[in-house]
Amino acid sequence: MGRFDRYLLSQLMLVFGFFALVLVGVYWINRAVILIDQFMGAGSSGLLVLELTLLTLPTLVKLVLPIAAFLAVIQVCNRLYSDSELVVVQATGFSGFRLARPVLAFGCIAGLLIGILAHVLVPASMARLNDKEAALADAASSRLLVPGSFQHPVSGVTIYVREIDADGVIRGLMISDRREAGRAVTYTAEQALFLRDDTGPKLVMLDGMAQSLDLDTERLAITRFEDFTFSVGNMVGEASQRRLDPRQVSTPQLLAASEALQERTRRDTAWLRREAHLRFAESTLTPALCVMGFSALLLGTFSRFGLWRQIVLAVLLVVVVKVFDNAAADIARDSPAAWPAIYAPTGLAGAISMLLLWLGGGRLHAMRLALRRRRHGA
Repeated sequence: MGRFDRYLLSQLMLVFGFFALVLVGVYWINRAVILIDQFMGAGSSGLLVLELTLLTLPTLVKLVLPIAAFLAVIQVCNRLYSDSELVVVQATGFSGFRLARPVLAFGCIAGLLIGILAHVLVPASMARLNDKEAALADAASSRLLVPGSFQHPVSGVTIYVREIDADGVIRGLMISDRREAGRAVTYTAEQALFLRDDTGPKLVMLDGMAQSLDLDTERLAITRFEDFTFSVGNMVGEASQRRLDPRQVSTPQLLAASEALQERTRRDTAWLRREAHLRFAESTLTPALCVMGFSALLLGTFSRFGLWRQIVLAVLLVVVVKVFDNAAADIARDSPAAWPAIYAPTGLAGAISMLLLWLGGGRLHAMRLALRRRRHGA
């Protein structure tokens, strides 16, 4: 790699790191605020919320890196043109294809980082989140027991708690259950305990009564009890009953698509393999977009006003490729056997890059011929 290649690559990596840090910080803070409001407001520990926010980082970074890579290419190329560095290098005989070499290397590095995230870190973080399902269920259960507030965990159920002692004893509990058509049941208890066993979370009510009202006949039946158990597992959901998220499955497992995995994810073989190919496509598309953006900017000439026209062209080309990428993903989703369509956007971006580099090379060659004629004429 030549000196100019190393210089351009170092500039791209520096700006890429800056954009990635800023974008990840913005996305992560927004996600952290949502989790803090959702769980800490319900009494969950700060350590649990911190771990959840950290586990969302790989997914956020994977989302942000392609954007940061493209912005880095635009920013660095525009600055090199403004400082006339790229113009001087072109005048020395560097072709567009030669200039695009360090940009391609940079795109491959960004694609490699995205591949590590997509194939290793994101599945690992999602699997860890799955291990935290029990803790999340506890947090969801605790939201049912907020003193002095009426809670509606599911449609037809209302729970009210007067207060909760320091030792966890609930005092003054009321549960209104209207999930059964034509029947309304209201449970009240002086004291209650929140317990969790193998069958799920439960409320054990002590010294209370159940008032059952038949809405059709308007007959009221009252039953007093010393202790009564009310299951709340169907209100918060159990981790074991949830469908396995394919995002937490490793790529080799997705490609193998075993029967056990199909049963846990409730997806067929073609669908699982399509998900694996989508991960590979994320890595291959980023280098192509970086080179395409750089190629679009090479069409410009030196101007004190910058390369805003070429920047707009580069952004529009990225939008076109992403629209095509979404359409290809939809085709593969409707017909999983058509998974090769997932890689078509990468080919499209590569073809556009080759065309733009060829056009830029022709324009540069014409400029050189004109300069030589002027010199000979002088």
